[in-house]
Amino acid sequence: MDTNATPVTPAENEARGMNFVEETVYNDLQAGKNGGRLNTRFPPEPNGYLHIGHAKAICMDFGIAEKFGGTCNLRFDDTNPVKEDVEYVDAIREDIHWLGFDWGDREYYASDYFPKLYDLAIRLIKEGKAYVDDQSSEDIAAQKGTPTQPGTESPYRNRSVEENLDLFTRMNAGEFEEGSRVLRAKIDMASPNMHFRDPIMYRIIKTPHHRTGTTWKVYPMYDFAHGQSDYFEGVTHSICTLEFTVHRPLYEYFVKELADESYCPRQIEFNRLNLTYTVMSKRKLLQLVKEGLVAGWDDPRMPTISGLRRRGFTPRSIRNFVDAIGYTKYEALNSISLLEHAVRDDLNKVATRGMAVINPVKVVITNYPEGQTEMVEMENNPEDPNGGTHQMPFSRELYIERDDFMENPPKKFFRLAPEGEVRLKGAYIVKCTGVKKDAEGNIEEIYCTYDPDTRSGLPGSSRKVKGTLHWVSAPTAVNATARIYDRLFCVENPAAETERDFREMLNPDSLKVVENIKVEPYLAEIAKPGVPLQFQRIGYFTLDPDSTPGSLIFNRTIALKDSWEKINK
Repeated sequence: MDTNATPVTPAENEARGMNFVEETVYNDLQAGKNGGRLNTRFPPEPNGYLHIGHAKAICMDFGIAEKFGGTCNLRFDDTNPVKEDVEYVDAIREDIHWLGFDWGDREYYASDYFPKLYDLAIRLIKEGKAYVDDQSSEDIAAQKGTPTQPGTESPYRNRSVEENLDLFTRMNAGEFEEGSRVLRAKIDMASPNMHFRDPIMYRIIKTPHHRTGTTWKVYPMYDFAHGQSDYFEGVTHSICTLEFTVHRPLYEYFVKELADESYCPRQIEFNRLNLTYTVMSKRKLLQLVKEGLVAGWDDPRMPTISGLRRRGFTPRSIRNFVDAIGYTKYEALNSISLLEHAVRDDLNKVATRGMAVINPVKVVITNYPEGQTEMVEMENNPEDPNGGTHQMPFSRELYIERDDFMENPPKKFFRLAPEGEVRLKGAYIVKCTGVKKDAEGNIEEIYCTYDPDTRSGLPGSSRKVKGTLHWVSAPTAVNATARIYDRLFCVENPAAETERDFREMLNPDSLKVVENIKVEPYLAEIAKPGVPLQFQRIGYFTLDPDSTPGSLIFNRTIALKDSWEKINK
């Protein structure tokens, strides 16, 4: 490692395609800091499922380690047993692996360091740098002061070392009730940085911990546990979101109780991911789940990674989206259309094409032989040279979309109408000769004739007609259900609507369930959860895990085109 290397310039950074975090890491490596090591970490709290905001952090933490030949730890920040659950630990592991990252044998927990953190707290008490405060959280908050006014010292601030040691030991023995006492760092109640005004280091919690059981009755606060955990693990770059910028001086203050010049973790902050028509608050997402407003953490309308996966998003599409929006030092609200574009772009390359009819009406081809079925060849994916083809049955009775027929069409309606001709994709040109209606005047059947010379590949197939429709053969069509998903909120920035409860802004049309759709046999045969499919002219779909062999349920990942922006304009 060249320890005399000069820092990379902005022009060189741009040439190398590095963002500002990568530039910082690169310069530290060039300077030989931390012995030339690079070790990052991703530190989720196991108190909920990961969402797409976490995906941005995962791509940064694991991606930067991959880029520069370092390692990335997975460390669960399990310092609050009241909110934590093993279910969340398992889900977090699955989500990171699904995105394409791995932490090897470097899975850690903040609870691994509870003994060391406790010992450090004892040391700080002995050095007169921490004290036990008997005040309520409300009294402590009231004494903090304001950014322009100094705080008021606690009446317990100058307790003796012996008394503090005795009380802290008894706190951990379970002698005192929750909320009755805390351990605070003794720093500076007049500091211009509010976080330095004797921050709380430990509080009493008597809920059993999912890993340590009832061993501990005191639990460290994030600001005390996080930097020390980084140090114990050998983390060199602690990359987090901008709201932790104001915490960085306190991070450094605590870390320097352990670190020296040979090795010290460094905190770097980037902008978090905010999306239109989406809430990212884990608390609010938990409310939606607990109140049954969605069907669980993996509801396909949720911004959780498990919800996006169930809906049919691909890992590559999410990583491409994160790359496209980039990392900056400024907060921004990203349009969800950018994510949807990334998903369409990726699915277009990988999704198998097939036919499905969502709102079917029967077509009878009166001059086609009764009882006859022929197979027509369909391309699986025109974007993929190796995608191959599959066979699809064609027969006298078919289904087309009800919307693809009009008795009295307006101008420029290029679908099926009386005496009009259309091509049935991959098969023949047909001409409408009449319809059959029920007593209420609804169309039950459409009658057509076909031109036998116009099948794809035959000489007459070059005859031009303006409309091409998708269809499925009625005798072999598989009945299924479609779940049509839309944006969960109908307000562009729910977080900005401070006068309204966020639940009032839920989009009532975020889920429409359509029964008895008709799917061609090949699609039904290859459908599996996570396998991307394109229902031609309709959208991208994948099979939902709720499906059974006799009852297929398809989730619409996304429509073929962005109609939302157009409607809103």
